[in-house]
Amino acid sequence: MSESTIARRDSLGADEARQFWPARLVIGLTQGLLLWWLWRSATVADDPMWPATVPTQFAPLALVCAYVPILLLGGAGRMRVRTLIIWGLTATAVLALMAWYGAARQTSEQLGNALPFISFPLAAFSAAALFIIHHLILPADQARRWLADFPAYFDAAWKSGVQLVLSLSFVGVFWVILGLGAALFHVIGLPFLTDLISKEWFAIPVTCLVFAAAVHLADVRDGLIRGVRSVSLMLLSWLLPLMTLLASGFLIALPFTGLGGLFETGSSTALVLSAAAGLIILINTAYQDGCEDNRPPTILRWSVRLAALLLTPLVAIAFWGLFLRIGQHGLTPDRIIALACAVVGAEHAVGYAFASIIGQRHGRWMQPLERTNIWGAVLAALLIVALFSPLVDPARLSVHDQVARLERGAVSAEDFDYRFLRFESGAVGMDALRRLAESDDNQVSARAREILASRDRWSTPRAGRPDVTPRYEIVPEGAVLPSTFIGPVEGTDDRSYCTRGSPCYARPIDIDGDEEPEVLLWRYQLELWDQTSEGWTAVAAYEQYNCGPRNLTESIAAAVPIESPWPTLDLGNGVSAFPKPPLRICEPGLNHQPLSSGD
Repeated sequence: MSESTIARRDSLGADEARQFWPARLVIGLTQGLLLWWLWRSATVADDPMWPATVPTQFAPLALVCAYVPILLLGGAGRMRVRTLIIWGLTATAVLALMAWYGAARQTSEQLGNALPFISFPLAAFSAAALFIIHHLILPADQARRWLADFPAYFDAAWKSGVQLVLSLSFVGVFWVILGLGAALFHVIGLPFLTDLISKEWFAIPVTCLVFAAAVHLADVRDGLIRGVRSVSLMLLSWLLPLMTLLASGFLIALPFTGLGGLFETGSSTALVLSAAAGLIILINTAYQDGCEDNRPPTILRWSVRLAALLLTPLVAIAFWGLFLRIGQHGLTPDRIIALACAVVGAEHAVGYAFASIIGQRHGRWMQPLERTNIWGAVLAALLIVALFSPLVDPARLSVHDQVARLERGAVSAEDFDYRFLRFESGAVGMDALRRLAESDDNQVSARAREILASRDRWSTPRAGRPDVTPRYEIVPEGAVLPSTFIGPVEGTDDRSYCTRGSPCYARPIDIDGDEEPEVLLWRYQLELWDQTSEGWTAVAAYEQYNCGPRNLTESIAAAVPIESPWPTLDLGNGVSAFPKPPLRICEPGLNHQPLSSGD
């Protein structure tokens, strides 16, 4: 890092930050009181009050109160007051818009009582965007330029990351100590502290106040934070050779194994992008700020250069898998978000490959990586804001694409996922479903009206889901399942969870001696399936006791029915009590329970 950058940074550094402790405590206390007010509005008696009664107002307030004070805590004493005010107001407006749109695009029955009316993706991605933008603004403001030197960005972002982790840990330890103290008083007959910490009006403001104090304490100990950061980066950087070796082995093995197994998992894009993200993080732990005094050992430098080249094939595989899924099944919100992540990964892959191949000839080792990181951060922040705003709404794009596939015949009326429109794509999906209910195609309109009549996603669960063909591993080898059992099933049949990536173990067995085979099926537990007047149905579940070294397939293959010495009891009102199971896999046997009691 240059001397001018250090001098500029220190002009708004720890010395001045020490003067801001009253402001930080006020910010923390104010945040706590606002969050408690929002909590109380939603939980007061049986009659919630404003703003909890208006989701499009509660969601923006909740997101702004949760995140904007943290920005102010991080900027106080580090950023010029004018810049901090402008940034705080801008962040408030953007967060409010994103939260408002996230609530407004849902129907009232889809929102229900799901406080705080904020989806997990919105909460997670908006936090990431705020962190990125804050640490693009902070170094530039300190340098009094639109674009600061890369070492300043590195220093600000990693320092804040360590500071955030330490502050959250401090809050956790604070509550552990407070809980221990409350327990000590409670055992001697003084429950006042236990009662106090159980009150939301105390717990929420105190948590925010303690977090603000932790941020300030960590900020004034600037050297200690950098020391912790240096040790953390050093340790993480030595994981890069291992990650590089694993990624190289994966790519070398692909020509021999093919991509079929990877794509059959249904999560190939997420897996490969996660690997690419891991490489990007570890590359930066080794590169750090790029200064000569932080230059890593030779083995890490070569690992960085190789890992930078590996990003390109990994991101290409992610795009390939993503486009295959989109071509086969169309757009979904998850695939659109994955596509945005892949675009950010592609930007890093191109820049890092350029740095690895050409960077050494044009300056410091891997120097083009620096601009790649900065512009990649800008790209990621812009994409996040676009995805959770009316600009690029994944639900809207997905609904339009899925309906277009249905209309042009790319998917049949039987296989179309009507429940996605009804329950998973907000108001735009409901509008599309109502249009389908008026379709000239009788089959489409009938299915659309059927799913529209559902009160919630759990009523009429068999309506609207496309049929799927389960995948079974049959034991013992050579056994044949009943032909009626192995065909396609409706999308909400329990057997639909038996997929290529996660097949179920199945064994035909005549357990009741009627010369008609039932099926033992292992998903997350061992179940007995029988063919009834309503089709194949799970009629019993078995809990397996300790079987020693025998594996699952051997246990299922060895299962034999045994007679119970005790009869089943009729407890009245259609409720039955079952004895020990009529099946033995291992000693002492299995615990037999009905799947439903009928009361």
